[in-house]
Amino acid sequence: MVTPVSIAMATPQRLSAECCELGEGPVYDPDSDTLWWFDILGHTLFEHRFATATTRHHTLPRMASALALVDGDRHVLVMEDGLYLRRIATGTLTRLTPIEAARPDTRSNDARVHPSGAMWVGTMGKSAQHQAGAIYHCAGGRARALFDRITIPNSICFSPDGRWGYFADTALNILWRVRLDPQTGLPLEERDIFLTGDDLPLGGRFDGSVTDAEGNLWNAAWGGGSVSGFSPGGQLIATYEVPAAQTSCPAFVGPRLDRLAVTTAWEGQDEAARAADPGAGFCYLIDGAFEGKAEPEFRLPAGY
Repeated sequence: MVTPVSIAMATPQRLSAECCELGEGPVYDPDSDTLWWFDILGHTLFEHRFATATTRHHTLPRMASALALVDGDRHVLVMEDGLYLRRIATGTLTRLTPIEAARPDTRSNDARVHPSGAMWVGTMGKSAQHQAGAIYHCAGGRARALFDRITIPNSICFSPDGRWGYFADTALNILWRVRLDPQTGLPLEERDIFLTGDDLPLGGRFDGSVTDAEGNLWNAAWGGGSVSGFSPGGQLIATYEVPAAQTSCPAFVGPRLDRLAVTTAWEGQDEAARAADPGAGFCYLIDGAFEGKAEPEFRLPAGY
C-alpha cells in the first residue's frame, strides 16, 4: 500500500521549448554550465547553455541514451551499439567500445559513471522484449556483463564513495543495491532489494536515478509524474511533482548543484493521453535546495 506523503513545495519550470518523444540521460557539465540530454527515439542530443538560456539540438546517426563527461573538448555518448567519443566542437564520433553491436534488436538505455572512472551501461530490447537486456561494466575499452535477463535497466547510480551501486528493472519495478569495489566499480557481493514499487509515494515505476552528496537517491517515477528522494537506509525524504506523467531521469545542475533537471517523455501515449498530458516530453527544472554532487569523468582507454 502506498503511504501518503506531503509533496515538497516547489514549482518546476520548463527549461526549454524542445519537446522529446523519449527524453532521457540528462548530464550537467559544471565547467561550461551546460546541461546535455537526449531524445532517444528522435536520435537527438540537446545542449542547454544556462549562461545564455539557449538550447541547441544535434542530430545523431543512431539512437543514444546517455553521456559521460571527459574534458572540455570531448565527451562519450552511450549509443545503441556501444560507446562513442564525441568531439564537442565538430560532433565527430569515434567508437570506443562495442556493446551488443551484433544485436540490431537491442539498444542502450540508462548509464552512469562510477567514481573510479568506469561506467555501467544498461541495454534493452528496442521493443522492450522480456529479459532481453543486461548491465555492463565498461573500462579500458572492454565491456563486461554484470547482470543479465533485465527487461528495462534503469536507476544506475552510485554512492559518493563508490562503495554502493544501484540499478532497477522498470518492468519488475524493483530497485536493487549492491556492494562494490570503490577502486573498480565491480560488484563484491550479490545484489539485494533496496526499494520496490510500493515505496513510490505517487505510484509509477522506477526510471532514472541520481545520488546526492549525502548519498540520498533521487528517482524519477515513470507514470508517477514525480521525483522522490530516499535516504541510504531507504526512508522517503521528499517528493516533487512534475507536470508530465512519464518522468524519466534527474540530474543536479547549477553552480552549487542545488537544482534538479528532470527529463520526461510522451512515448506510447495516444492522442487522448497526449491531450491530457500537455507537459509531456519537456525538460524541467526544480528549485529544491538540493545538495547535489558533480558527475565523475569517464576514464578513456589508453591512447585516447
